[in-house]
Amino acid sequence: MPKLTIDGIETEAEAGSSVLQACEALGIEIPRFCYHERLSVAGNCRMCLVEMERSPKPVASCAMPVAEGMVIHTDTETVKKARNGVMEFLLINHPLDCPICDQGGECDLQDQAVSYGKDSSRYHEHKRAVKDKYMGPLVKTIMTRCIHCTRCVRFATEVAGVPELGLLGRGEGAEISTYLEKALASELSGNVIDLCPVGALTSKPYAYHARSWELRKTESVDAMDAVGAAIRIDVRGNEVMRVMPRLNDDVNEEWLSDRSRFACDGLRRQRLDKPYVRGADGKLSPASWDDALAVVAAKLGGLDGSKIAAVAGDQCDAESMFALKSLMAGLGSTNLDCRQDGAALDGNGARAGYVFNSGFAGIEEADALLIVGSNPRLEAPVVNARIRKRWLQGELPVGVIGQQTDLTYDYDYLGAGPQTLGEIAAGKHAFAKILKNAKRPMIIVGMGALARSDGAAVLATARKVAEDTGVVGKDWNGFNILHMASARVGGLDLGFVPGKGGRDVAGIIDGADKGEIEAVWLLAADEIDMNRLGKAFVIYQGHHGDFGAHRADVILPGAAYTEKSGTWVNSEGRVQRGQRAIFPPGEAKEDWAIVRALSGVMNKALPFDSVDALRDQMAKAHPVFATLDDLVPAEWGAFGDGGKATLGEGAFAPAIGNFYMTCPISRASQTMAECTTVFVNGGKEATGTDG
Repeated sequence: MPKLTIDGIETEAEAGSSVLQACEALGIEIPRFCYHERLSVAGNCRMCLVEMERSPKPVASCAMPVAEGMVIHTDTETVKKARNGVMEFLLINHPLDCPICDQGGECDLQDQAVSYGKDSSRYHEHKRAVKDKYMGPLVKTIMTRCIHCTRCVRFATEVAGVPELGLLGRGEGAEISTYLEKALASELSGNVIDLCPVGALTSKPYAYHARSWELRKTESVDAMDAVGAAIRIDVRGNEVMRVMPRLNDDVNEEWLSDRSRFACDGLRRQRLDKPYVRGADGKLSPASWDDALAVVAAKLGGLDGSKIAAVAGDQCDAESMFALKSLMAGLGSTNLDCRQDGAALDGNGARAGYVFNSGFAGIEEADALLIVGSNPRLEAPVVNARIRKRWLQGELPVGVIGQQTDLTYDYDYLGAGPQTLGEIAAGKHAFAKILKNAKRPMIIVGMGALARSDGAAVLATARKVAEDTGVVGKDWNGFNILHMASARVGGLDLGFVPGKGGRDVAGIIDGADKGEIEAVWLLAADEIDMNRLGKAFVIYQGHHGDFGAHRADVILPGAAYTEKSGTWVNSEGRVQRGQRAIFPPGEAKEDWAIVRALSGVMNKALPFDSVDALRDQMAKAHPVFATLDDLVPAEWGAFGDGGKATLGEGAFAPAIGNFYMTCPISRASQTMAECTTVFVNGGKEATGTDG
C-alpha cells in the first residue's frame, strides 16, 4: 500500500485509490460535484482541486491515483483560490432562482457556494439560457441550472443500462439531453434526481409541494417489492410527500426503483377509512367497528373450521399474518395460503428452497449465472442493476431460460421453457458445462417458472442442476429464488401455508366456487380471481378499495406499510423492521390489532395485547424472526417434490405485465397511471413537453 502525506499526516492508502478517497479516509472534506463513489470518474467539475508537491498546478483529487511518497496539501491559499475560481465559473450562468427551486435546502451547489464561493462575480454578460428537456412523467428538468457534472449520464449508462442521456454540443452550447427528447425508459430513472447536485433534475410529481425543512423523516423498509430496500419516508402533517432511498450496501446500495419511489401518491387515493358491511340490498354501507366485528364473529362462529379459509396478500407484515394464522388455528382451519400466484414453494421444507441464498451482494462474487423464468429488470430493478454491475466487470456468462427481453446486459438465450432446464439438468446442454467449470456459479429462479402447474417439477429440476453443477458447495450457495411480493418469504417462514388436510389458494378458490368453503378472509389479498369465490362470505381486511374490497361482504380497514410498525422478510431471508411514518386514515387500524380485537369478540382471545408481546411469541415460535437486519445462512436440505412431478410444456410466462401497477397502492397512483400511458401503452414520447 502506497504511503503518502496529506496535510502533514502520514497515511497509507489502497493501491489504485484516488487522492480524494485517501483524504476522505482521514476525515478531510474535499468538495466535489461530478465525483460519485458508485460511478466512473469524470474529473470535469474541478471542484476537488488540491495542491501536490512537485506539480506545477493544482490536481483533480478524484482522478489522481495515490502514489508512494506523494505530498498533498488541501488547505493552502493556492487551493482556496482555485476553488473560488471554479465556483465563480460554475455560477456564471446559473440562474439565481433558489427561492423557487425544489432542490433548495438539499442543494450541493448552495452548500458549497457558502463554503467555497466568493461574494462577488467578475462576469457581467448575459447568462446563458437552455431549453428544458422532456424526460417523461417522473423527472422534471430545468436545464439552465445544469453544471454539466454528467452524473445523470454516467448513471443511465453504467448503472441503469439505458444509454439514453448524453452531452450534446461544445463549449457554451453544451447541453445534457435524451438525444431524441423521449422519456427516460428505465425502472431506476428516479435515481438521477438524487444524483443531481443542483436543481436541474427534480421530481416532477413532487414539484412545488413541500420544502425539505417542512418534512418529518422516518427511516423504514420498502414493501412494494421483495428487495426490501432501505427507504426514508418524508411526511408533512399526516401525508406522505415522498419516498427516498437510504444507504444499505448489502441490499439496495443507494438506489430505489421508480415504483417504490413514486407510487406513494397512491396512499392518498381510494383509501378504506371505515368498516363496511354488505346489507340485504347487496350494497356496502358504513358500519361501526363493533357492528362489523360482530357480523364477522357471528358468521365464523357458526362454521366448521374446514369451511373457513384465509389468504394473505403480497404486502402483509409478519405480525398480521402471525395473528391471523393464530386465529385460524383457534377456529380449527388449516386452509391458509400466502402464495396468491400459486407459486410451488414449500413452506414446510428447507428454508434454502425459497430464499435468495447468496444474498444480493453475493451476485458480485458469481462467475456464471443462469436465470430461469425471471425478468429481474421488472421484478427487482435494484437486483438487476447489481447483476449488470457484475457483468461490467467482465467474465460473467449469463444464460436465460424464459422471456427474451432487454435486461441491460448481454446474455445467451438458451430457451423459452422447462425443456431447456431439463437438458441442463441431464448434462446435455452446453451451459451445464459452463456452470460446472465456474468456481461460484449462480441460479436465479423467478415466479414465472414456479407459478405454473409444473412449478414443483421446475423447482426440483433447478435444485438438481444446482447440486450437480456446484452451485451449492461448502462455502457457497448460489441457489436463489427471486420473489416479487414483500410478504412471501415472511409468510413461508411463519408457515402461512396449508396445514394437514388444508387447501392452498387454488383449492380455496375452487372450494368457494363449489360451495365447500363458506367464508374467506382476504388479508389485503387482491390478486386472486374474485369472480370464482362464488357465494362465500368474504371478509376483506386491507387499506385500498381494490379488487378484494369490491367483492367483500365485510370490509375491515387496515393500514398501509407506511402507517404501521411491521416486520418484513426480503427475498434474501433478511428480517427487517419498518417504522410507522403516519397514522392510518379515519377509523382504520393496524392489522394485527384488528385480528386481536375479533378474537376477543369471538371469545377466542389471542395471547397478546401489544405488538411487542406478539413479536416475542412470533420469535419463540419461529426463531428466524429473532434476528433483525442480518443475513442468516439457510441450511441446505430437502424441499420440493423430490423430482416426482414431470416438467410440462410451454414457455415460461412473464410474472409481471405492467411494472408500474402491481398492487393496490400503485394501481391507485396517478403517477403510475401516467407511467403506464407513456412506457407501457406507448403514449406521449418524443412530442412530450416538460410542463
